[in-house]
Amino acid sequence: GDVKAGETKVAMCIGCHGILGYQASFPEVHKVPMISGQSGAYIAAALDAYRKGGRRHPTMRGVAETMTDQDIADVSAYYEAHAAKSSAAKPHDPPVQVASLIEKGACFSCHGQGFAQPIDASYPKVAGQHADYVYVALKSYNIITNDKIGRDNGVMAAITKQFSNQELKMLAN
Repeated sequence: GDVKAGETKVAMCIGCHGILGYQASFPEVHKVPMISGQSGAYIAAALDAYRKGGRRHPTMRGVAETMTDQDIADVSAYYEAHAAKSSAAKPHDPPVQVASLIEKGACFSCHGQGFAQPIDASYPKVAGQHADYVYVALKSYNIITNDKIGRDNGVMAAITKQFSNQELKMLAN
């Protein structure tokens, strides 16, 4: 992707992702994810999944369906090149109960120790992400029969099904 070309293609993105603290109201009220500084491979994979219906969210699907492969590559390069405007999360020791949930889900095995260095560029950096967004995202892996919300990912679905919503909220926080 071309960062400079991406700069001219993010108009539909910045209406939500460019407003600090902006909240979506679907499927429930939560802050939209911070995408600046995510890897281009992750942004591209997410947009492609929205476009093909593997990630179900009407607004994001509508945006992604208008994008060509080149648009996705350019927008992904643009966001990868821009560090998040908020300060990076500082590593910390989670409470024992949360640490045991992280271990049970083997979260670090994919998202990396501290959640900032995933083992694959197509996986998200979760450190510093809005907790309410992470909670909504985690729950979405368990929604498989709704054509408006949910995410198709067999690995994440198998992991999130191990947890109650209260435990997913604890993980997200």
